[in-house]
Amino acid sequence: MNEVVTTSPTIGSNVEEVVWKNIHFIMWDLGGQQSLRAAWSTYYLNTEFVIVVIDSTDRERLSVTRQELYRMLNHEELSKAALLVFANKQDVKGAMTAAEISRQLDLTAIKKHQWHIQSCCALSGEGLYQGLEWICSRFKKRSDPQQTLVKM
Repeated sequence: MNEVVTTSPTIGSNVEEVVWKNIHFIMWDLGGQQSLRAAWSTYYLNTEFVIVVIDSTDRERLSVTRQELYRMLNHEELSKAALLVFANKQDVKGAMTAAEISRQLDLTAIKKHQWHIQSCCALSGEGLYQGLEWICSRFKKRSDPQQTLVKM
């Protein structure tokens, strides 16, 4: 959102409200460590979109990411949630492409959820707005209020 911040791995969860194009996004950042994954489901109620950020340089963790992604999407409380996958760090030499990540995650096998994969570079912001545009286009097909609150 036009601001570069220094980050570290999330321990537990963080919540932030982002307003973009008159839409209020409530974003939950859930830590991905194995010890925290069991608690993820406590955040699923009323979630409309799931955003998964992939480190496109980390080939070794993709199989675990795939397992956790499918486990998450099979949860009843996420049955109507759409999925946005950000393929981050596209600026790094040797990064996997969005197409390669899509194949590794077997995204085409996801039939019960709308999904989209978006190449991005969080550092420069490239691709981030296109991902949000995809979310907005999915949301606007369901309703078009002046101001909308979206939980992610």
